[in-house]
Amino acid sequence: MTTPTVPFSDLSKHSKEVAETLNRVHRVHIRRRDGEDLYLTTARHDREREETASVVAGLLAALVTSDEGVRAVKQALLAVFSWARHLSPEERQEFVRDLIDATRDAVDLDVHATLHRVVVEWRATARILADPALAARLTGPLPEDDHGEVLAP
Repeated sequence: MTTPTVPFSDLSKHSKEVAETLNRVHRVHIRRRDGEDLYLTTARHDREREETASVVAGLLAALVTSDEGVRAVKQALLAVFSWARHLSPEERQEFVRDLIDATRDAVDLDVHATLHRVVVEWRATARILADPALAARLTGPLPEDDHGEVLAP
């Protein structure tokens, strides 16, 4: 279902219509000219999204407690994040742990930016590893130039 978009001014000028739309679709995109766009949602829709995240976090955490579950999660990981094939098996395992922790943070702490950051950072790691020349340059030893005494803060 496509989320309807309305201009910010419609909240005051046509609030009844916006509310009717919200009752029908449970989420409305509010476009702003002078700031970041907003989403208006019903409380029920927000609770359902929280419950969905909680279920997903619980399922992931439960799956990785058995060998079969770990295999299933690793297989699913490559289907969802195709770029994860560039990660080593150990890195994929760490990525799964980070995903589970970040998903729990989204549920328990209402912090969703952590999950986004985990995906972005692991994708950046995979991008580096996918380019052998770049990976060699970034993982090689640092130049041994002497930059003088390092002062303590």
